[in-house]
Amino acid sequence: MDLSQFRRDYLKGGLTRKELDPDPQKQFASWFEQARKTNIADPTAMILATVGPNGQPSQRTVLLKYYDEKGYVFFTNFESRKSREIAGNSKVSLLFVWLELERQVQINGTAEKISAAESAKYFMTRPKESQIAAWVSSQSHKLSSRQILLQKFQEMKTKIGEGKVPLPSFWGGYRVVPTEIEFWQGRKSRLHDRFLYTPTESTDSGWSIERLAP
Repeated sequence: MDLSQFRRDYLKGGLTRKELDPDPQKQFASWFEQARKTNIADPTAMILATVGPNGQPSQRTVLLKYYDEKGYVFFTNFESRKSREIAGNSKVSLLFVWLELERQVQINGTAEKISAAESAKYFMTRPKESQIAAWVSSQSHKLSSRQILLQKFQEMKTKIGEGKVPLPSFWGGYRVVPTEIEFWQGRKSRLHDRFLYTPTESTDSGWSIERLAP
């Protein structure tokens, strides 16, 4: 199979400096809302890249649960590979890929744990079976069989019964505080539009914007 023949041109639009909001969080909110209205299957899905102690990067898809002027929040098991790597190196990268809109957003920054109270507030909104799953999955650790996982899940479900599921001490959220944000819009002939926001003290918004070559 000749993979070199798998290609298409990006023709859905462009991006100019005048169209950009001075604040990257507001620009992200605008693009995210457009992605949501496009009925993309998982507009909150984002690739999270971390780096291990040996310098080896690793990636996985996580879900954005909320964002504000302080950063972008996702939740996970604190004993997972991603959490262990964040503990050793808090610098991470997020990537949103909205192919239906021919757009990407890359967010580089540092990950920091949110408070237990903030994590508990979100945890209580999860479906009960998802809450139980957080207790029984030793995320990223070796598992001899799926049957063992399902057995642990059923035992926990029976034990909890009609009661409330408490927040696990080993589970919670991280906020990625951005140090730079890039907006990418596909264009014809691979002449894509790319704009990079970086912090600065010379503008009212606190961010400078530069166009990058595609």
